[in-house]
Amino acid sequence: MLWVEQPVGVGFSQGVPNITNEVQLGQEFAGFYKQFAQTFALEKKKVYLTGESYAGFYVPYIADAFISQNDDTYFNLAGVAINDPIIGDGTLQQEAIHERANQCNFTSYFNTYLTFPPPPGPFPVLPDPFATENYTCDLLDDVYAAALLVNPCFNIYHITDTCPHLFDQLGIVNPGDYFPADAQVYFNRSDVQKAINAPPTNWMQCTNKNVFGEGSNNQSLHDQSLGPAQDGVLQRVIEATNNTIIGVGNLDFLLPPNGTLMALQNVTWNGVQGFQSYPSNEFFTPYHPEYNGGSLAGAGYVGNWGYERGKYCLPNPNIHILTLYRSGLTFYQVQLAGHGQYFIRNNIGRAA
Repeated sequence: MLWVEQPVGVGFSQGVPNITNEVQLGQEFAGFYKQFAQTFALEKKKVYLTGESYAGFYVPYIADAFISQNDDTYFNLAGVAINDPIIGDGTLQQEAIHERANQCNFTSYFNTYLTFPPPPGPFPVLPDPFATENYTCDLLDDVYAAALLVNPCFNIYHITDTCPHLFDQLGIVNPGDYFPADAQVYFNRSDVQKAINAPPTNWMQCTNKNVFGEGSNNQSLHDQSLGPAQDGVLQRVIEATNNTIIGVGNLDFLLPPNGTLMALQNVTWNGVQGFQSYPSNEFFTPYHPEYNGGSLAGAGYVGNWGYERGKYCLPNPNIHILTLYRSGLTFYQVQLAGHGQYFIRNNIGRAA
């Protein structure tokens, strides 16, 4: 398992950010990974990429960069999994799922396009809610402000959290996060940095550098890429691997399940657009004894899932009888998980 802090400019990464888009990011990562594989003799190894949140951009673009190398010696991509990801238009994923005034056309949009199967053709892009002077259609922030009045410790990543704020050894991410005055961020401790052979660094969970600033720290610059669900990148990854998993936690306010499903209904893979039926299989986790009180996990029926349009393949070209089925695209949602849920504990990149 390899954990990578990327792109350049985050965490312990070295160098000055010099990119403006995800294609460049994918190329940089592919270059890094080839050198890493050469150094540690990882040639021909199967590679599975996974991450969460803004890695909904990172992982598909990195996977696409691997695919474009056409080189199984170093880029033998076998599967992709992303959790609570931003993969499409932010307005679509964050605003349209909160049904409010018809003047914003969100309700009619929701009823028209979040259907199974979806209407054919690309979905129209929703207007930017910040384009108007009074932000009338910025429903996400309106709901957030209202929630804070009732629960001052409302957590957009896990909506059932209540006061007090919990202390995180990795430091502050959002305004209002609790961090004691005498506390020290774990990865900023000199003994920790020495133990993991990291260079002396002011490590932050989310960087204050603009990683898409093309060498400058101009905060007005931003990632120039469309979401991978909008420009064919996610389609290529699904069709190349037939082993792509996208999951969400139902307690995530920032990127809720219906917003992600809406983005996926706008994607064509293996010849058909979107899921043809709602992913409704019951997600069952076997009952099990718990031996580690610091890492407990639930059991029973915890959510639902579904997959569509995979393919059969020969696991061994010399064996022509046994075949392996790959599941195309799998979508799942979990009831009591929030934005930070991990069913596959292998993360690539940071939502920084």
